[in-house]
Amino acid sequence: MRHGLMRFDPFQELIHGLEGDSVTGSFVPAADIYQDKNNVIIEMDTPGIEPEKVDISVENDVLTVSGSREEKKEIKREDYYRKEVRSGSFSRSVILPMKVKGEQAEAEFKKGILKITLPKAEEVKPKRIEVTVKED
Repeated sequence: MRHGLMRFDPFQELIHGLEGDSVTGSFVPAADIYQDKNNVIIEMDTPGIEPEKVDISVENDVLTVSGSREEKKEIKREDYYRKEVRSGSFSRSVILPMKVKGEQAEAEFKKGILKITLPKAEEVKPKRIEVTVKED
């Protein structure tokens, strides 16, 4: 099996758009979206991006993450043999799978991963219903 670089596929980006993701900018960080009992969690691959250069917002259950990665100024473009690490700005919007409490969201950076935790709205959390036994 050959291993190599993944090529940019504009049709794949179109499919992401049709599935509820919107991406713009000069590069698009990869994201995993999952849930636990109380939260929707998004982990976004953001190596080389300074936390202060990231904006996160939630509006109408749409999460938008935007920011930028600076290009290395000390290396001239003509001195590169290959340049695959993207720089510039990005913006990615994701339609969340359920209602969340956006005002209670938390975000943290760890080892190049941006982790955003969004508490689920009370109305979407599973509720246990007790069964009572009635005697005739």
